[in-house]
Parts: sequence; C-alpha cells; structure tokens
Amino acid sequence: MRITFLGTSSGKASLKRFHSSLFISTVNYNLLVDAGDGISRALLNNKIDFNSINGIIITHLHADHFSGLASLITQMKLTNRTSQLEIFVHESILQSIKEFLLRSYLIPERMKFKIKYEPFTDNKRNKISERFFFSAKKNSHFEDIKKYSTKYPDLILYSASLLFEWGKKKIVYTSDIGSVNDLFLFKRIHPDIFICEATHISTETLVKKIKLVDPGSTYLTHYNDEDKKHISEILAREATKNLQKIFIAEDSLSFEL
Repeated sequence: MRITFLGTSSGKASLKRFHSSLFISTVNYNLLVDAGDGISRALLNNKIDFNSINGIIITHLHADHFSGLASLITQMKLTNRTSQLEIFVHESILQSIKEFLLRSYLIPERMKFKIKYEPFTDNKRNKISERFFFSAKKNSHFEDIKKYSTKYPDLILYSASLLFEWGKKKIVYTSDIGSVNDLFLFKRIHPDIFICEATHISTETLVKKIKLVDPGSTYLTHYNDEDKKHISEILAREATKNLQKIFIAEDSLSFEL
C-alpha cells in the first residue's frame, strides 16, 4: 500500500498547496479520499492518471473536501474513461452528491462509464477490494452549526472520520473534527498510521492527546500556510524528546506502508 498526500492545506486557499486529499494505492485498487476544489490539478501535479482511480470516498460536504468532484468526473469523461467508478458516501449525503453531479450536467446517459454509488453507515466494516476495508464514525465537526438546523432544515450535518484496514495494517484518518474527543472515535485501535487535521485543535493539544492514541506514526495535515512554522517548531521540540513520531505532511509526500 502507498499513501500519497495530494494536498495538505486547510479550507483556506493557498498558492503553494492544494486542499486536503489522500490517494491510497493498493495492488488492485486506487482510492481517492476527498475531492475538494482543485483536485484535478492536484492529481496532475502528482502525475496520477484520472482514470487510474477506482473509487472516491467523500467524508463531508465542505467545499474543500468535495466541491472538485464534478470537475474531476468531467476530466474522466473528457479523457474517455470507460471503467466503472465507485463513489463511497454516507447514506445521509448520497442524494446531495447525486444531485450535485446531475446539476453539473454529468448526465449518466452522456458518459461512457458508470458511476456506482456505495452508501455506507457508521460502525460497519465496508469492503473496498480484496483485503482493503474501511469503517466510518460520525465526528463532531458540525456541532457548532446545529443551531441553524431549524432555520435551514435541509442541512445535513454529517462528517466522517475513517478507519482503513489493509491486511493487518490500520490507518485512521480524522478528516475535519470538532473536539479532542474525535481523536478517540476508534477505541482500542492503535493504528500504524494516524492522519490528523491540524486546524481545529491546537498543535500543543494534539501532541499531548496523540500520545494516548498510541499510533506507529502520525502525520498532521489540513493546516494553514501561516501556521506551518509554529507547527514545525512544536514538532521539532517533540522530536528532541524522542517520544513520538509526528510529522507535518507536505503536498506530494508519499510513502509505502
């Protein structure tokens, strides 16, 4: 398995980096995790063929995590894709994704490939391919906008954190979260790789709490350009203590697991 950080920026646009997205490649399946604004250019930047992607999973409906989906599928259409594309989304946002693509004029009858939607629910192990599985748990990322639900009843307040399993290897991806409690959604799991966002919780707090997660290695992503120096300084101090393997992820960072 190879993990590539296509983008590591937060929701704040950057001239230097793309929005948060992962590319997970196994022997027989290539999975794109989130597809925010600019995802097509991020893939080109990493020399990844659009049509090599077998499936896409969307964690939530913030623009920096899903708004590039229609543009990416358009690129697949323009490059004459014929193989089926799987889209994994929580059942609560399935209809929103379907309508978004249709209203982007991605009409099924006008495409040479089929989009197969794979709705998932929380706390269920889902098969991606042979030896490759994922589970989802709802995090508290949207907790602060619940108060608007009465005025805007069509709001779907779902955001997923994910556990990927490939053979005996385990990777936790927090995506965007709302509190430190979201770091511990997958209890009793000590992941080989812990990929954690670094915008909504202070780096100082993350360093303390990640010790309790006890991962093999941690990669911090989804951070603002102006915060990178501060994060790097804290991680450098941590490294001198030789207590934790915590790294700041950069765009195009890629490694084998």
